[in-house]
Amino acid sequence: MIVGVGVDLVDVARFERSLEKTPRLLDRLFAPGERMLPVRSLAARFAAKEALIKAVGHSTEFRWHDMEIVSNEHRNPEFQVSGGVAQALAEIGATRLHLSMTHDGGTAVAFVVAETGEA
Repeated sequence: MIVGVGVDLVDVARFERSLEKTPRLLDRLFAPGERMLPVRSLAARFAAKEALIKAVGHSTEFRWHDMEIVSNEHRNPEFQVSGGVAQALAEIGATRLHLSMTHDGGTAVAFVVAETGEA
C-alpha cells in the first residue's frame, strides 16, 4: 500500500550557482559517495531528497546525510536511509521506497513513492 508520494524539480544552473556561492553546501547536502558526481547528477539527488521529504510529509529530525542515494546491483538509484529518516519511515509504516530521477534541458526531476509491505 502506498503511504507517501513526493516529486521535486531543480533548475540545474541555479543549483550550480548555489554550490559555487556556498561551497560548504556540497558537504552539507551530500554524503562522501555522492560528492564526486557531476552537477546535473547532484541536482537530481537533491531533488530526490526533497521528494523523499514530501513523501514522508515532514523533515523533523532529518539530516541530509541520512538519505544517501546509492546505485543497486542493477545500477538503479535507491535510498540508503538512517537516523531520523529511517525513524520517520518506520513511523508511517514505509518498508520500501521507489526512486526515479532524470535530468535534461537544464532541469533535474525526482519522484519518490513510499509503500508498506501490504498489498
